[in-house]
Amino acid sequence: MSAPKSSGGSFAPLAQPVFAVLWAATVLGNTGSFMRDVASSWLMTDLSASPAAVAMVQAAGTLPIFLLAIPAGVLTDILDRRKFLIAVQLLLASVSISLMVLAQTGMLSVSALIGLTFLGGIGAALMGPTWQAIVPELVKREDVKSAVALNSLGINIARSIGPAAGGILLAAFGAGVTYGADVASYLIVIAALIWWPRASRANDALQENFFGAFRAGLRYTRASRPLHVVLLRAAIFFAFASAVWALLPLVARQLLGGDASFYGILLGAVGAGAIAGALVMPKLRARFNADGLLLGAAVITALVMAALSLAPPKWLAILILLFLGGAWITALTTLNGAAQAILPNWVRGRGLAVYLTVFNGAMTAGSLGWGAVGEAVGVPYTLLIGAIGLLFAGLVMHRIKLPSGDADLIASNHWPEPLVAEPVAHDRGPVLILIEYKVEKHHRTAFLHALDQMSEERRRDGAYGWGITEDSADPEKMVEWFMVESWAEHLRQHHRVSQADADLQGKLLGYHIGPDKPVVRHFLTVNRPGRT
Repeated sequence: MSAPKSSGGSFAPLAQPVFAVLWAATVLGNTGSFMRDVASSWLMTDLSASPAAVAMVQAAGTLPIFLLAIPAGVLTDILDRRKFLIAVQLLLASVSISLMVLAQTGMLSVSALIGLTFLGGIGAALMGPTWQAIVPELVKREDVKSAVALNSLGINIARSIGPAAGGILLAAFGAGVTYGADVASYLIVIAALIWWPRASRANDALQENFFGAFRAGLRYTRASRPLHVVLLRAAIFFAFASAVWALLPLVARQLLGGDASFYGILLGAVGAGAIAGALVMPKLRARFNADGLLLGAAVITALVMAALSLAPPKWLAILILLFLGGAWITALTTLNGAAQAILPNWVRGRGLAVYLTVFNGAMTAGSLGWGAVGEAVGVPYTLLIGAIGLLFAGLVMHRIKLPSGDADLIASNHWPEPLVAEPVAHDRGPVLILIEYKVEKHHRTAFLHALDQMSEERRRDGAYGWGITEDSADPEKMVEWFMVESWAEHLRQHHRVSQADADLQGKLLGYHIGPDKPVVRHFLTVNRPGRT
């Protein structure tokens, strides 16, 4: 089944008013956030010259995303997304107001800056999966991919403008005004969200609760081998590449002798390079596969880190960081696109949240680690060590290929409703499902291989236990069994099975002999009187 074509090209979603308004508001909001981050990073170099302390600001911003991205993905699926986003924007605004007041009164300390940065990271953690999840609500189905690309472009527009504007405001008017501009940007986003005419959420008898949805997301992650590959590649790349982000404020001040505005210009160069990279990405994808793009991003990032360690002239450093921006957006879009391509709709938010957890966990651990290395050997040697490590890791990881993501993950809805003698309470469980096959001996090996693949699907979609048994009196009679925690969760399984899974099941049924389909039975735990 071919993907639907966009109705009007890459910028078609902007013709849809709701998306256009929220997109523009998001660009302004992200611009304010980058201005805040520039002010915080630079103020930390005033408060402490320690590489570990400067790197701690980066870690404080990413650690909450590492800790809370998965719960945030669950909340995205069970709460009203507009109200949730408004609450998060209010939290972020309160953080910037606190920073503004402390900066203006001269009471901002290292601990306060790190603590408030951590609170801002909590807001970012809660917001990230939700912004990605609302895209299908804002545009036509055929424009979803273009909308996702525009969101990525918008972030990099903000990255290009925000740091430079933040550096200029910081140098000209001080940190208080810079933080105040960030507060104003959140008010614009809140106004856009209030204006958004979002339809009321329909009642769903199978709606998941928080803990059930949390467990389902973790089960899927544990059972999805393609997702494991994406997470591994992301963790390795970002752990090494985080060195340049953690130490860039010190590179700007100590190695290059720049001020706050120059630091903002450096970050603006990264954003401009990312925009340029996003524009040429279609041509790069036509020539290179995902593995080639990720290897190229690793090589370029390593070369940039090595070049910065040599303390180049300021103009050359700006030029070099243009290439860093292009490499960074290439790695982000390649890994994010690989994750998007292998996640079905029902678990997309939670799967992306796991990806964000790994991404930010790698950035956090990397920032702390490279900060400690910087304390021991200095910034130039730390950048050089990181560059060598990233280059080596990129070459090794290139042998572990990213998943192609060409499977059809649209829900098939081909499972018949289970037979019941009387209505079953949704919370009753666990449930044991038995499927009886009849397989000839010469097809046994091929059947078991296909069944192993089917076991992955069962576990991804909700099963917490799976096995295969044979009849001692008739080895051609085999029974597949799996367990699900509740009747409601099994009914959700019926709606989670994809077209690709249906094709695999069709292949499996090809080995079954007999006039009828395999017999499927459902067994419920018996509630015995006097027992709890």
